[in-house]
Amino acid sequence: VQLQASGGGLVQPGGSLRVSCVYSQSPFGLAAMGWFRQAPGKEREWVSYITSDEKTEYTDSVKGRFTITRDNARNMVYLQMSSLNPEDTAVYYCAAEIVVLRPSESFEYKYWGQGTQVTVSS
Repeated sequence: VQLQASGGGLVQPGGSLRVSCVYSQSPFGLAAMGWFRQAPGKEREWVSYITSDEKTEYTDSVKGRFTITRDNARNMVYLQMSSLNPEDTAVYYCAAEIVVLRPSESFEYKYWGQGTQVTVSS
């Protein structure tokens, strides 16, 4: 499974941005797809995930501001981000796995995209 994230950029505080991830399909399907982020000097943290049956979860700091969706026909997963603040500045990574027990844990994912930089600054 290969993934490629895109759509990052510079956005002002309070603004919106959508990052995208295109993936190659697994013959076994993908149980979950997640978004993680890593800010400078910090550990990678989980942001959101979506399962094959469309269940979604978000870390508390982005609830109500971020929305994860997937388009199975296009092999795409999106993270729509709004009301962005400087604390959201990070490299955003998409990840995928065939079998996942705890989809908010980065170690559960074998397949990762290369990351896309999101910078929130005035």
